[in-house]
Amino acid sequence: MHNSEIDIITLGCSKNLVDAERVMRRLECAGYTCVHDAADPQGEIAIINTCGFIGDAKEESVNMILSMVERKKRRKLRKLYVMGCLSQRYMQELTDEIPEVDGWYGKFDYEKLIEKLSEYGTHGINGKDRCDQRQKSCAPYERTITTPSHYTYVKISEGCNRFCSYCAIPLITGQHQSRPMDEILDEVRWLVAKGVKEFNVIAQDLSSYGLDIYKGHKLAELIDQMAEIEGVEWIRLHYAYPTDFPYDILPVMAKHKNVCKYLDIALQHCTDHMLSLMRRHITAAEQDALLERIRHEVPDITLRTTLMVGHPGETNEDFEALKTWVQKQRFDRMGAFAYSEEEGTYAAKHYKDDVTEEIKQQRLDELMLLQEQIAAEKSEEKVGTIRRVIIDREEGEYFVGRTEADSPEVDCEVLISNQLKVGEFYDIKITGYEGVDLYGERL
Repeated sequence: MHNSEIDIITLGCSKNLVDAERVMRRLECAGYTCVHDAADPQGEIAIINTCGFIGDAKEESVNMILSMVERKKRRKLRKLYVMGCLSQRYMQELTDEIPEVDGWYGKFDYEKLIEKLSEYGTHGINGKDRCDQRQKSCAPYERTITTPSHYTYVKISEGCNRFCSYCAIPLITGQHQSRPMDEILDEVRWLVAKGVKEFNVIAQDLSSYGLDIYKGHKLAELIDQMAEIEGVEWIRLHYAYPTDFPYDILPVMAKHKNVCKYLDIALQHCTDHMLSLMRRHITAAEQDALLERIRHEVPDITLRTTLMVGHPGETNEDFEALKTWVQKQRFDRMGAFAYSEEEGTYAAKHYKDDVTEEIKQQRLDELMLLQEQIAAEKSEEKVGTIRRVIIDREEGEYFVGRTEADSPEVDCEVLISNQLKVGEFYDIKITGYEGVDLYGERL
């Protein structure tokens, strides 16, 4: 007798997580019990949702597949399936190299995987019919929430039309495709009914939302309507693109208390030389003017960005200019990564990877050390202030939460010694800090 438990392992970004949650919901309708990211997988079936963005992510995905193959060889696993970005991009190569996998599915054809497993997962007479009926009763956006029940991610589009020199995302996800606004708003209402309070709006490119299906920028209209839904406490925006930025989102952010004064906008570099080589379609002056306008129209906004070092052609002068610019801009949150050549991209075809790995790492370390100092100074400035905090979990002697300036998983946290309730909001006085994390007490 086979058990009906499926282990689903998600690698990569929150956009992948949303896909995994949709798969889980449908499989649960088929009679399975789904366990997400188990520390010690016990199911006889495993699904790995892979990432294929950069070298490290691809390596992590392949290693996870191989570890599950070993589990299968030890007869601890009956069936192994792989979906997501890595298999979307390297389907044939992976099929040839790892034949032990029972099925490979891309980022957009996981419906076929659900159909296959639905046949296995039914029990008794007319089980398949009952399963089909249950699945049809699920709206396309319904999913099993794997995050703490008070927050989630809402993906509003797929794909990207930008084709930056270094980026393989358009090769994996294809052209930008916006989801219909009504469907997104229905999803948010459904999530509110499930108890979700915080909505992290995600896409490869928020700035292009609506251009394909509505022939114009529609991010502002979407967020404006989302903010009006009763029960939506926080909305946070991730992954805007600086070129052709939808400026009409700024008044919406300034107007609504439940739209977090927070914007994640990847900028990558700051010199005309590098922005041109990276094919970012924006000048340094235009980028600086964008940042100035955002800060002017949404006072006290938290800006998160991502930068890249070691892109082909980056000179010492470019890097020194980048450091000076980071000191001037004083981003609230900043991540950085070293360039890695991705086959099929413009950079791989047209540029020589002429910055050594040693120099890339050195520049990355220097840049992040600089940001650590800025972040510590910003944390110190918050001591004595009162912040609205949502509580994510209890850990040791503390309850751990976040302010509106902090996105789950990637940003800072607030450690509070009072007895609090997970999933609730509290006014917290910030009493100290350690690195980027804050300490506080309930008023």
